Order: sequence, then structure tokens, then C-alpha cells
Amino acid sequence: MKHTRVKLTVFTLAVAIILAMVLTACGSEAGTQTNAPVSSSTSDSTLPASVTDVYGRTVELPEEINSTVCLGAGALRMVCYAQGEDKVIGVEEAEHEQTLAKAYNYLNYDKFKDLPIVGQGGSGGNTPYEEEIIKVNPDVIIAAYTQQEADKLQAKTGIPVVCVAYDGIFDPTMDQSLELIGTLLGKQERCKEVIDYMQTAKQDLNNRTKDIPDNQKPTVFSGAVSFRGGHGIEGTYAQFPPFVAINAKNVVDETGKDGSLIIDKEKILTWNPDIIFLDPNNMQLVRDDYKDNPDFYHSLKAVQDGKVYTQIAYNWYTTNVEVAIADAYYAGTIIYPEQFKDVNIVEKANEIFVHMLGDEAEHYYQDLVDGQLGFGELNIEE
Repeated sequence: MKHTRVKLTVFTLAVAIILAMVLTACGSEAGTQTNAPVSSSTSDSTLPASVTDVYGRTVELPEEINSTVCLGAGALRMVCYAQGEDKVIGVEEAEHEQTLAKAYNYLNYDKFKDLPIVGQGGSGGNTPYEEEIIKVNPDVIIAAYTQQEADKLQAKTGIPVVCVAYDGIFDPTMDQSLELIGTLLGKQERCKEVIDYMQTAKQDLNNRTKDIPDNQKPTVFSGAVSFRGGHGIEGTYAQFPPFVAINAKNVVDETGKDGSLIIDKEKILTWNPDIIFLDPNNMQLVRDDYKDNPDFYHSLKAVQDGKVYTQIAYNWYTTNVEVAIADAYYAGTIIYPEQFKDVNIVEKANEIFVHMLGDEAEHYYQDLVDGQLGFGELNIEE
């Protein structure tokens, strides 16, 4: 009997200890849940108390982010790459007009056309409408603004302003910006997919062309480039990003400049490039000039050889990255046919557009073709 009591006492004590441990663990877990940051139901992970933006600004965040407005060149585009457009509750004025050359706008126009206008943007510069922003009251403002502009806007509205930025294609700042947007909108996994896809494209383009000796490369020229309006053949670009991506021999790089510029047509004749790419948006300007100066065009080797091709304009409220990548692949198929012989440009363009902008972009290249903006040979005389 005595042994039985001892056994019962030991058993009771063991049960008590186990219960105490379970209760302690539960209490600790409950406490952890209470103190954790609250995130939206669509987040990949919990929202941090603050983020550091592209300018090194520390921006404190609310407990949840369920809405945003995007201001400045490229901000809304990157949010669309992140597939976060459903959280956008206000847009800049230009988004109320559907523009084929601006893929994110063209594809999401039905979502944007009736949203409140919260800024001017576009060629009018960065002009936020503070009162309208306060009315729609987003949880966060994602802005491609300068640090000073962002600080001023945040002070006036009392709403966190996180700065993002990028320039051209394959820009590390864009990767940082997408990571920020992923954190803010709970789209980390999607943004990683976009970053990884861009890096894969960059490596593929470079690997196909990096070992080709310069003396075996044809010379190339990109004309009729738009910047501050449309231009004829004399509108060009040094260090043209699609050409840089495929290590092309751009004759304009000889100027030592970087970016868009007007070049004297006599200089084009001196360079006499093997291949010319022109923006189909500005072909009327080129053809009007041809009527006045046919001898100039007939003197160009590329025109004589029938090697004049389209290059879809990719700069519209900064870079349409998906179009710029497609441009690089198309230029590759023309300049280096052997190295790009496995690339069907229509299939590749569709792949790029869908990866960057989602399934709704599967028809976008065909829409460009229907708008006479697709890839192909050009006849200057027509």
C-alpha cells in the first residue's frame, strides 16, 4: 500500500510538471503573437517597423499596408511588375489615358482609369496633389522622387513616402526598388521572380555575345529615337542599352557620350553603319526627310543592303524594361544570327512580356504589331 502511494505521488508530480511546461509554452507563444508586427493577409511575411529606401532614408511604416499611391517615373510600372496594382488607390493624370507604348498602363488601364488623380507626373514634372492624396489616404506612398521631394511630401501629408528608382535595364537600383516594393506590398516572392528573370536574361544576352571579336561584329546605329519629342534618323543614343546588353558595336559610342543626342547626318554617312535600327513611331519623320534628301539615304550601306529594321521605343515615362529586353533579343537575332539562331523573336517577346507583367500580357506583342510597332524590316521609301 505504501509503495502504491509513492507511485501515485510520483505520477501526480510528473503530470503537474508537464502541465506547467505546456501552459508556460502556450503563454510564451501567445505573448510572441501579440508582440509581432501585424501584416496584411496577402503578405509573404510580416511587415517590418521601418524600411530603408534607395536614398538611405529610414521610413517608419504602419502596422498594415493595404493601399498605396505611386508617383514619379517608373514607380507604378514597378508596382505592376510586382503584381501589386490592386492595392493602388490613386494615380497620376497620365494614367487616365491608355497608351500602347506604356505596357503596364495599356494592360491595366481598366483598373486605373477611374481612380482619383493624385499627381501630375509625366512631362509636367513631379507635382503631387497633396490634398487629393490626403483624401484617398493611402497607407504608404511609393515615389520615384528625389530625397528632398519625398521629405517635403511626407511632411505635408503625414503619410510614409518610400523612394524607389531605376535607370535603363539591368539596373541594380531597380532590384533594390523591387525588393522594397515586395516588402511593402507583401509581394516578396513575386519580386524575386522578376529580379531573377531579369538577371537570367542579362546573363543570357551577354553569354551569347561576349566572346565575339570586335573585328567580326557589324557596325550598328539606332536612329529616329524619341527624347523630348520625336526625331528623324539624326535622333540617336550613345551607350544604347539594348546594344550594350549584347556587346554590339554602336558607331555612336565613338562620340564618348552617354545617352540621347542629335547627330549630324553627315557623320552618319561617315560612319556608314552596316545595320540601322529605327523607331517605327517616328518613321513619318524619316520618310519626310527621305523625300527631301533621297541621295543621303541611298548612300547609306544599310539602306543599299536592305538592312534597316525596327527597334520598338522603350522609353515612355522612363524605361519599359520588358520592351528594352525584347529589343536586345531582336537586335541580337539581326546582328548575330548564328548566336541567336534558336530565338524566335515573337515567342521570346511574348515570354518576356508575360514574365514581367503577367498572363494578361500574352497578347501585348500582337497588339504592338497591330499598331505597326512590331519587329521587322523597314522600307524607308514607303
